[in-house]
Amino acid sequence: MDAPTAQREFSAYGLSHWIVLAVFAVGAVQVVVIGRTHRNADAARRFSRTFGAVTLALYLAIYLATMFPPTLGRSVPLRLTDLATLVAGYALWSHRHWAYALTYYWCLTLSTQALISPALESPDFPHYEFLAFWAIHLAVVWAAIYLTWGIGMRPDWRSYWFTVAVTVAWVAITFVFNSLADSNYGFVNRKPSTPSLLDVLGPWPWYLGTVAVVLLVVWALMTWPWVRSPATPTSPAPDPPTSSPRTEHG
Repeated sequence: MDAPTAQREFSAYGLSHWIVLAVFAVGAVQVVVIGRTHRNADAARRFSRTFGAVTLALYLAIYLATMFPPTLGRSVPLRLTDLATLVAGYALWSHRHWAYALTYYWCLTLSTQALISPALESPDFPHYEFLAFWAIHLAVVWAAIYLTWGIGMRPDWRSYWFTVAVTVAWVAITFVFNSLADSNYGFVNRKPSTPSLLDVLGPWPWYLGTVAVVLLVVWALMTWPWVRSPATPTSPAPDPPTSSPRTEHG
């Protein structure tokens, strides 16, 4: 009797990847519609907190499932995806502005980049690693879209500089840890083994500088539309709105 055929490996822009991107597009529209159609604060709060709780529970389940046996190279929550997921879940739950700021900048750029050029080395659908990777990345980008275009939270220049400072601190801490543990969290110490956008940004360590410049410019462009007019609110209330989220924030 022949041995069972091994499951095929995930391939970027194969059928499963295109299906994921289609699911992402449909979900992005849905979270905006849901956010804008809530007519009272209680409904908005319930949905946002449920979304946040599900995101955090999903992350915890995936983290616990993948940390055994624990290794320095896989089990330390130093990936920016780890931090972005935790922050996005908290932002959905609390609507705190600092958490929203990190969610907005990180998830709409770095997490979205993972949708375009996924650093995923696993068997294809329905393998658990495939499902875990996409569940997390879709959830955090949807969170940023919901908070911004669904209920109307907004970034400002204070958000911009706060996110820059936190990101620089993360890079420094992660670089030191990677150097000591011979790991590569965040691809700070070398490029991923799979094709990615980093391949066109030069060799290590020069691509780190290129990425920094690109992010500074892109994040500034992501801030400018919300603050260009004096009439545009620059900072949402830190807590969930007391009336309609759509009218309170935008």
